[in-house]
Amino acid sequence: MLRSVITGSGSYIPPHIQSNRDFARHVFYSESRQPLNTPPVEVVEKFKQITGIEERRYTTNDLNASDIGALAAKAAIHDSSVDPETIDQIIVAHNFGNVIKHTIQTDAVPSLAAHIKHALGIRNPACVAYDILFGCPGWVQGLIQADAFFKAGVAKKVLIIGTETLSRVIDMYDRDSMIFSDGAGAAVVEYKETGVDGTGILGSAALTHSMEEVDYINMGMSFYPGSDPSIRYIKMKGRKVYEYAMKHVPAAMKDCLDKSGIAIHELKKVFIHQANEKMDDGIIKRLYHLYGISTPPENIMPMSIHWLGNSSVATVPTLYDLVLKGQVPGHHLSAGDVILFASVGAGMNINAVCYRY
Repeated sequence: MLRSVITGSGSYIPPHIQSNRDFARHVFYSESRQPLNTPPVEVVEKFKQITGIEERRYTTNDLNASDIGALAAKAAIHDSSVDPETIDQIIVAHNFGNVIKHTIQTDAVPSLAAHIKHALGIRNPACVAYDILFGCPGWVQGLIQADAFFKAGVAKKVLIIGTETLSRVIDMYDRDSMIFSDGAGAAVVEYKETGVDGTGILGSAALTHSMEEVDYINMGMSFYPGSDPSIRYIKMKGRKVYEYAMKHVPAAMKDCLDKSGIAIHELKKVFIHQANEKMDDGIIKRLYHLYGISTPPENIMPMSIHWLGNSSVATVPTLYDLVLKGQVPGHHLSAGDVILFASVGAGMNINAVCYRY
């Protein structure tokens, strides 16, 4: 049986650590552009209790999203031992393109995929490079898309990258700015003969809700009074996003498992988008409740949000790579383990991929 198999993974962890202590010196404002009455230290502490984030990573000023995406891609190619010239497609998930430090203008022409192909030195014109915009679930959607292309006979080898420099599009006067970070993750996926019970993608699910949900994560002006209205930053209706995710993500994950023919007790790990620890915990509990199970297994969900923050499209591939490289204590994968990739983000979009390692 032919299946889509991840044959190599890589990630880029930015060097600059931005701790919660750095934000404790900020003055935060509300959406009405009034200073918050709560002292910044208390705002930061409450933020940590909810999200689990203690620190996040920002990249250096000289690197853009395409640069760090190329670094993660090189690591994945090296890990897979493939000849880069044999790659059929390069799929790059992002949301803001290249944002040069100290500016807020995004640049996605040419595509980040074209920039990364150039950085990798791939000369083969049959290696088609393009970007996808799917919010935070972009990298997982790249997996789904590659799997479809394989089955259609369009490609046999795809490089999928998630890369973002969210630190350059945040409003520092908005408490939500503490969530976001920079990073990149990548994987080489090949269509290979694996046997009936072999490794690879077993099934997937994806959803888009775009009525009132289209406004849950968007771009808006700074909360700081008197700020330039022509300059916009990433904005999020946190409560709306939380309620949406809790309602829809567990059902989509169950749909994916059911389509894949996988029983819930077979699931070994869930690599979920690192957005909010409390929300992710709640999603996992609700997933198991859908199967009539009150308590999820211990260690089902590796987490990197505590020290890496939310790097959007990069969280899932980065977390997967870190677990494979033994850098997430208490978590590892063994041959035959069934895992679930899942994400939720702007759109609002949801997706999940069931995979046998």
